[in-house]
Amino acid sequence: MDRAANAQRSSTSSSDGVAQPRARQRAFCIAATPDQDADLSELRELLRTAGVAVAGELIQRRPRPDPNRYIGKGKLAELTRAIAAADANLVACDDELSPRQERNLEQEAGVPVIDRTAVILDIFADHAHSAEGKLQVELAQLEYNLARMRGLWSHLERLGGGIGTRGPGETQIETDRRLARDRIAALKRRLERTKGARQVMRSERERAQLPTVALAGYTNAGKSTLMNALTGADVGVRDRLFHTLDPTTRSFEISGRSYLLTDTVGFIRKLPHQLIDAFAATLDEALEADLIVHVADVSVPEEELDRMFAAVEQTLVETGAAERPRLLALNKVDRLDDERRRQLTFRQPGAIPVSAQTGEGLPALRDAIEAGFLKTLVAVDLLVPYASGASLSELHQLAGEIVREDTPAGVRVRTRVPAAVAARFERFSVNRSPPLQGTDTSTDAEATGSAGASAGADAGDNP
Repeated sequence: MDRAANAQRSSTSSSDGVAQPRARQRAFCIAATPDQDADLSELRELLRTAGVAVAGELIQRRPRPDPNRYIGKGKLAELTRAIAAADANLVACDDELSPRQERNLEQEAGVPVIDRTAVILDIFADHAHSAEGKLQVELAQLEYNLARMRGLWSHLERLGGGIGTRGPGETQIETDRRLARDRIAALKRRLERTKGARQVMRSERERAQLPTVALAGYTNAGKSTLMNALTGADVGVRDRLFHTLDPTTRSFEISGRSYLLTDTVGFIRKLPHQLIDAFAATLDEALEADLIVHVADVSVPEEELDRMFAAVEQTLVETGAAERPRLLALNKVDRLDDERRRQLTFRQPGAIPVSAQTGEGLPALRDAIEAGFLKTLVAVDLLVPYASGASLSELHQLAGEIVREDTPAGVRVRTRVPAAVAARFERFSVNRSPPLQGTDTSTDAEATGSAGASAGADAGDNP
């Protein structure tokens, strides 16, 4: 392999496109997969986000990875030669390795080996800012590393078992694992407390009965940019994977009704189960939302877009959010030509094409969000006494648009409210009352005439 090309490939670039010096870590990417169309573009992007340069790649087509070395003996020899030629000092695998596979690969390749899960955990550790996010990352790292601890302290094999120093004692590796398990238990207890605090905040939002919308989708699909465009927030945005880890909630209005919009952590193919478990509190925002807006990056090639759709669907199923009402937003349409737009229209007829960057399609997305919630509302006809001003104010907050009329007995209100709160205003309900001024009374008149005719018929039948 050309050494100049290797040097160029080994350099990294910042998000602003400014070249940085030669990376200290230069990874050689490998994969064992039966997929003939598989590539390592996503692993390369993960490594770039982690600050690691890519020196080369190798893919072996096989039904399943080798249980001992991940790749076959012949490919392993080819990998060893390629590592030396590319001047790589790290091997990055596109799958999660077992401890045995990782250990054997390191022995044969002569360089450290990391898998996809380790790269993602490293990115999460770098991007976590909140106290809860840091706890979640540490928990995931400990659970991942617990099975990979190695005995490096053989000279401390006996630490005083039995009476005095007799007996086999506790080896250092056993001590390390015990300490790790104790730390995992402590982290889970702390996360339960933070989960309780998050539940309190969620309960306050539920008490207010504000409709909640969660932005979900593949990582780097533009969810944070879309949130800023819809709410006017100033959430940090960068062109890198997993930039947003901690859920952010902001309010916005549609037709006078307030909504809560939450930006959740992005999904990815082969999302490590440790992260799904550790970030359960974050993913709960998608579980509890009234509507999930699936944000998809349609600027990627069609095959990659299909893989992203599959990854998001799988993650929603694993988290139990697959049954929630969903709306598909096709983001970054400003990067497409007319032909590709027409193709997307045929493939995803119910989706909303938008561009969070330019604002294209945002009014249609707001209308679609509102239409989704209108289906869940029930109509109420109320007479609220003037003394119940707090209830009237709550109605304005919950209902958005209302039809009201001031009468001697109170304020006559006709509107639509969420079904869950309709019982709060049942005491103000008007069962049979004259219609509001300016409304169509033909239906009521017809109903009255029909009732009168029926009564007359009954009277004629029963003299």
